[in-house]
Amino acid sequence: MTVPSGPRPAGTGRLVTGVAWALLLGGLWLWGREVTEGPGGLSAPTTGDIAAVGRPLGEPLPPARDPLDPVEPRRVEIPSLGITAPVVARGLDATGAIDPPPYEMPHTVGWFGSGTRPGAAGAALLVGHVDTETRPAVFYGLSAARPGAKVRVTRSDGSVAEFTIDDVQVHPRDHFDARAVYGARDPHRAELRLITCGGTFDPKSNTYTANVVVSAYLTAAP
Repeated sequence: MTVPSGPRPAGTGRLVTGVAWALLLGGLWLWGREVTEGPGGLSAPTTGDIAAVGRPLGEPLPPARDPLDPVEPRRVEIPSLGITAPVVARGLDATGAIDPPPYEMPHTVGWFGSGTRPGAAGAALLVGHVDTETRPAVFYGLSAARPGAKVRVTRSDGSVAEFTIDDVQVHPRDHFDARAVYGARDPHRAELRLITCGGTFDPKSNTYTANVVVSAYLTAAP
């Protein structure tokens, strides 16, 4: 699952933008560490604490297409995993950490609404719970995603942005690199990050040990 939805413990225009980005990144780093905390009633998919389902050497992926106009997401589908879910905008909490959907909405995906819109240039962030105390949640099977699989995001104007998964990585919470996870790999591309808990669940600390991060980029649209 992702972070609990309740409260957490506790110049020039360019400079202001840089400071705002630094604060956001700091909050997202905190979120990346705390994203592993929660009920943990089920065993999450076994992913281990080291990365990645890398792309097999020499296996081509389709070229990126030009970014689209910025439009809000409404639904996300990953056909290869049987995932279809509504998407709701989420913001940051008082500490600057991203606020995921509440546990009462385990099959809803949260989109960081102050960030990039899926299909626009940059990296759009989608987060979802892996489980609740009693059942799997929307991103329970996310660690089984594979490079080359498609992710489709239906947007509020009715258009469907199709992304191709580039890689799947597991980032240990003790060595979480927010810039590597949340930053765009190519600022001119439209990219997507789908994030949930991974690794193993420790009932003593009530945390998971890692985050599963699926990276994808825009390859098709109407």
